[in-house]
Amino acid sequence: MKKLLLIIFIISSAVYAQESNPGKLKKANYLFENFSYDEAIKRFENIELTTLDDKRKLGISYWNTGELNKAEAVFRDVVLTEGNIADDLYNYAAILKEVKNYDDADLWMKAFAERKLDDSRGVEFTENVDVRTKIQEDNGQFSIENLEMNSEAQDFGVSFYKNKLVYASTNTQIGPIYRRWNWNKLPFLDMYIAEKEGNQIKSPIKFDSRFNKKFHEGPVCFNSDGTFMIFTRNNYNEKDADGMTRLMLMSSKFVDDEWTDPIELPFNSKDHSCGHATMSKDGKWLFFVSDMVGGIGGADIYKVQMNEDGTYGQPINLGATINTEGNEVFPFIHAGNEMLLFSSDGKFGLGGLDVFVAQLKDEYEIGKVMNIGAPINSSLDDFALIIDADQKSGYLSSNRIEGKGDDDIYSVTMNAPFMFGKTIKGIAKDKKGEILAGVEVVLKDAEGAVAGTATSKEDGSYQFLVDGDKQFTLNGVKEKYFAGSNTANTETIDDIIIADLELEKDPGLSIYALITGKASKMPLDSVRMRITDNMTGKVEEYLTDQKGDYFKALANKKLNDRGSYNIEIERDGYLSKTVTYNTLFDKEGKYEVHSELDLSLEKIELGGDLSKIIDIKPIYFDLGRYKIRPDAATELDKIVKVMNENPKMEVELGSHTDARGSARSNESLSDKRAKASAQYVKERISNPDRIYGKGFGETKLVNECGDGVKCSEEKHQENRRTEFIIVKL
Repeated sequence: MKKLLLIIFIISSAVYAQESNPGKLKKANYLFENFSYDEAIKRFENIELTTLDDKRKLGISYWNTGELNKAEAVFRDVVLTEGNIADDLYNYAAILKEVKNYDDADLWMKAFAERKLDDSRGVEFTENVDVRTKIQEDNGQFSIENLEMNSEAQDFGVSFYKNKLVYASTNTQIGPIYRRWNWNKLPFLDMYIAEKEGNQIKSPIKFDSRFNKKFHEGPVCFNSDGTFMIFTRNNYNEKDADGMTRLMLMSSKFVDDEWTDPIELPFNSKDHSCGHATMSKDGKWLFFVSDMVGGIGGADIYKVQMNEDGTYGQPINLGATINTEGNEVFPFIHAGNEMLLFSSDGKFGLGGLDVFVAQLKDEYEIGKVMNIGAPINSSLDDFALIIDADQKSGYLSSNRIEGKGDDDIYSVTMNAPFMFGKTIKGIAKDKKGEILAGVEVVLKDAEGAVAGTATSKEDGSYQFLVDGDKQFTLNGVKEKYFAGSNTANTETIDDIIIADLELEKDPGLSIYALITGKASKMPLDSVRMRITDNMTGKVEEYLTDQKGDYFKALANKKLNDRGSYNIEIERDGYLSKTVTYNTLFDKEGKYEVHSELDLSLEKIELGGDLSKIIDIKPIYFDLGRYKIRPDAATELDKIVKVMNENPKMEVELGSHTDARGSARSNESLSDKRAKASAQYVKERISNPDRIYGKGFGETKLVNECGDGVKCSEEKHQENRRTEFIIVKL
């Protein structure tokens, strides 16, 4: 229905123009201006066209009569000829989309956007070109079916009316219609009422003779109880300054089992058209289409308040969120008053008119606007989508190639309701704030599944359409840059969530450390790291995220430089650790600290034996003595290191003997050994009161080798032990 706007909005009164003009070119132009495109084509084709304007008219004539390949060829000549205008580029791109040549269409839309910077259609293209693949895919939300009632006629614009359906048609088989108009040589539109059987439209008859007059009538809308209607009709009585007959809106009430005579709405005018009405469920607001002065584009959608006394407020343009310099038509307010369906050829789509859904907020303010996508939308005109109150079924009008006639009606089955998701937007930049184009951005959900991919544009921008009430992560990669990441939370009332990415240019050298649990081997989050560059004294503090890692680009390091880093790592419930990483940067790339040093952390608990965690060998004393031997000092130094790395830890050092000898002597000797060992540690740690020694003698044997029990030396050795029990973390 590429010709929709003129069919519905501007009807020439010179339907049967006389061939009185002597010049062929003048006659061709006359026919064009009177919308006799098929007759104009015959004249233009027999004339050598020398001006861009004449070629443009021929191309438009081909376009409006559905000869897309010929229209494409003519407009290709126009856009390659010096002196063309910006709209030539736009029209050529639109034709290319209708023949599904999207790659070339994108090139010409880009050229149009660059030439006409303030045109919203170019802005729409620039901001949404990356979502074409998404809207081309059939996600299973809709199933559509061409109806049995369709013919070669024009059938479109279905409305719900009680338990029936009303639509507009040019089908001459339904009644004795002989008037035809000069664009497509089809009869003028009339309104028909039909039964609804399943998804099919059955037994259509003319709606009411007082509404179906000599020119176009329809489409129509009804209030929720079917007692009030507003329909579109040609303005029979007045013409504009150019002699054109416009469209107007008429209303009628159902009183005493019949419809009253139609009344014109107050904002009709001979100088502009009004049509395509739809009413809110409560009957307080009317939405309609008009090309009245002050709009944004050719045809815009307006809203107007309907007062209880039958008067109307002032029409309000829905604004740039809905309207463009193109045409926005066929609005439909869903029964829930939460969404507006409409069609547009100015917003980014698959070609021709595409159907969009807009979220309606309080006072009918516009929220999120989405292209519904395939299979509702095709490369040609798709419009007049209506959906029942339960969002289960509805009807669509389209002139897609697989149809039967000029415009066909399709039944629509909704397999899932509309969900107004959120948009995640961002800009990719480097550390200096410079825009980065060509960044490959991957969006993942909380489970790690890929939710979308995008490539940042020339202005660094990217965006994703996602569900609400979810958490996402974004990761961006670009050659010669380190990856950047961010998070986005759609658990918000905002429709747009900003999540920028910052990537750092790769200098070629970096260090990387992965912190894991010793037992689990899994990355640890919330690990506090303190990294000291021993060459410069610079200290950096860092907290690991769920990836458990640390990455540092070494922008000031060159090949064959040396590096030395003191790395302190600690996490609640784990033994802290300090390591020193020394290396020679003798090759480009990433240096992995954890590949050379143990960066795993041991989990600890109160009451645990520290000696079992850090693998301390048995501590020996000379017979009957308690002096610390060199081999014992080596093992006690391990305790010193751990307690210095964990300055809040408190330890009870317990010394135990076997059962041989007297209990009193064993207790005395073990107590002296315990205190001597503890003293050794005290002298070497901060806050020495954190460790104390206690001898238990033979009171806490770990096996059966008590007094009088004959045991092997190995069994007795099990009881001769030193324990380091953690009493505070």
